Amino acid sequence: MKSTRESDNDRLKGRSISFDEPLFFMEAHDGLSALIAEHTGFKAIWASGLSISTALGRRDASEICPAEMLRVFERIAEVTTVPVLVDADSGYGNFNNARLAARKLAQYSISGMCIEDKLHPKMNSFVGSGQALADAQEFCGKIKAIRDQGLGNFAVVARTEALISGLGMGEALDRAAAYLDAGADAILIHSKRPDANEIFEFLRQWEGRCPVVVVPTTYYQTPASELIRAGARGVIWANHSIRASVAAMKKACESIREQGGVQHLESNVESLGGLFKLLDYDELASAEKRYLPPMGGVRA
Repeated sequence: MKSTRESDNDRLKGRSISFDEPLFFMEAHDGLSALIAEHTGFKAIWASGLSISTALGRRDASEICPAEMLRVFERIAEVTTVPVLVDADSGYGNFNNARLAARKLAQYSISGMCIEDKLHPKMNSFVGSGQALADAQEFCGKIKAIRDQGLGNFAVVARTEALISGLGMGEALDRAAAYLDAGADAILIHSKRPDANEIFEFLRQWEGRCPVVVVPTTYYQTPASELIRAGARGVIWANHSIRASVAAMKKACESIREQGGVQHLESNVESLGGLFKLLDYDELASAEKRYLPPMGGVRA
């Protein structure tokens, strides 16, 4: 009988995160958005804390308990076949919370987790300014604790908020170097500037010491191709599915209320046939023919 760790490693095979080629992550906040991301051609999924919290009607401020977040992560991994990188905030507490979460995520065939060097409970990076960061050595302990679980292909992405918090390039580089030494597989460097200049500068000074992942939410006018040429190995579109969903739902609800019907709206929403195709109802129909007896009941 295989040990839990061996079983976890087996489940992660084939879904491991590799930065040998540039990897583009599309945000997902539930099973449906994850399916759409994969069906539209994305080869990796970012299970976004912001988006999941928003979908559950809560703020991205540690208002959703870890157990509830884990249920969503499990469903995303269950319905997809591509690698899933989980946005695990600050690790849900100290090193012990972080390593317990990592073990559970590996059991769900999640490909890796990203943890950020902010204090717990966390606040979304784009709210306010000058958010306090965790002690760098304490954060290194979280990385080591996850790595020491022996989860094989499970990736650890260390996210530094030094630029977001206004601590400067030197602090960002020092923290990234410490996190790499602690065992991180990749560094996520975050910025909320409207341009990518400080991201480009970080990449220049980092000199490819390990893969770097970027999140062009505020500097969205910078093409991904430029970020890749500058040295980024991963790009995350971190909240665009939930934002698109919110905009579309608001528009639909307002239109139905104002018009008193849906006749004018039907051509602008997904057909039921499209939903059935996405969720593979044909497979269920085929399975029914194979496993269910003919209709008509039992005759005396």
